[in-house]
Amino acid sequence: MPATRDDLFNRFKTLGIEATTRNHPPVYTVDEAQALRGEIPGGHCKNLFLKDDKGNIWLIVCLEEANIDLKAAPAKIGSRRLSFGKPELLREVLGVEPGSVTPFGLINDTAQRVNVVLDAQMMAHEFLNYHPLENTATTTIRSADLVTFIRSCGHEPKIVAVA
Repeated sequence: MPATRDDLFNRFKTLGIEATTRNHPPVYTVDEAQALRGEIPGGHCKNLFLKDDKGNIWLIVCLEEANIDLKAAPAKIGSRRLSFGKPELLREVLGVEPGSVTPFGLINDTAQRVNVVLDAQMMAHEFLNYHPLENTATTTIRSADLVTFIRSCGHEPKIVAVA
């Protein structure tokens, strides 16, 4: 059974991470999120759940306005040719539905199958925003705390200029 929003918030509490969450109607695209967010501070992000041609899984986390060239990305992140991961794989590995992809889903990747890439431009923001395992809310977290959380899930993120 995948972790719940409460499980995520309990992990934050255990790690001493402060986060603020705002509930809203479900959003599935960056455009929908922009229309609903109002004045939530910090960098607003998108997450690309990808698989390379050798079956390795990648999560690229970047600012919502970043243009990620999937043909150029392998040379930057050290992967093979990339394509989007199927919804079934997303559910299996990160425990979230399409439209809810988030680095917080790494709480469910207990086998450490995902290679995590954080875009350097995104990490320059003090505060960042992601879905808390479901697309009916936005959680604001410090960028340094994001790294702490990811490491607590057994992953060592690469911070790379991907965009």
